[in-house]
Amino acid sequence: MSRTKAFLMTMRPRQWVKNLLVVTAPLAAGALGDPGVAVRTGLAFVAFCAGSSAVYALNDASDMETDRLHPTKRHRPIASGALSATEGRLLALGLAALALVVGALASWSFVVLLASYLLLQVAYTYRLKHEPVLDIVVVSSGFLLRAVAGGLAADIAISPWFLLVAGFGSLFIVSGKRYSELHTLGSEAGTRRSLVRYTPTYLRFVWSMAAAGTAMSYSLWAFEMDDRTAVAWHAISIAPFVIGLLRYAVDIDAGTAAEPEDIVYADRSLQLIGVVWLVLFALGVLGG
Repeated sequence: MSRTKAFLMTMRPRQWVKNLLVVTAPLAAGALGDPGVAVRTGLAFVAFCAGSSAVYALNDASDMETDRLHPTKRHRPIASGALSATEGRLLALGLAALALVVGALASWSFVVLLASYLLLQVAYTYRLKHEPVLDIVVVSSGFLLRAVAGGLAADIAISPWFLLVAGFGSLFIVSGKRYSELHTLGSEAGTRRSLVRYTPTYLRFVWSMAAAGTAMSYSLWAFEMDDRTAVAWHAISIAPFVIGLLRYAVDIDAGTAAEPEDIVYADRSLQLIGVVWLVLFALGVLGG
């Protein structure tokens, strides 16, 4: 493996799809057509890509020994020895600095949020990842901060219902990820200490509750948005949104949702549902 490829793999560009959450607030507000908003949102997206890659590099350097016990993580560049832990930490530092510089071009309030995200992830890497419940909350908050970041960067007010959708949706995905890890590896695999304190029934309760909260919050947000439009496109979009949740829940229940981005890239049915939802969502935005 070349060193360039090793550094790129450590940055995990496949997972940058998660940072599209930055775009959701300006998109939902119908403001992306404004050149200024589009530029600031784009800068926020790039900054979060660099920042999240910095977190991945730091996490890989910290978890080098435990990753070597994992059936797939052992192939990561730092765990496999293609890169040293020191090189991983230096990469993380450089990417974090780049993220803050790019973020400053969007807005200073966004920089404060991004810095908070990075500090929270450092705490997660060295301590909070080993604490049951807190590990799920911190990872979920990362998704929520992405959703808030788009509004801050573009200076757009965000609906409280939208934030609840992002919060519950994040909890649904992260608790489903932990459920799949427990289902696949078991609590004694030594790859994640917090799994020892979880049971399948508890995690099933969490992701079921989060799914219900996500569906309810999205419905309330959709009804709120349709008060401003002639056709209730947002309300119609509730159907594919809930169907998408149910489809994703099939993967969680089967224990195959340990890597959410793999499901997004591979599940053609989920992609089709997503396209239908996106069309209806776009019609709602344009109708507003």
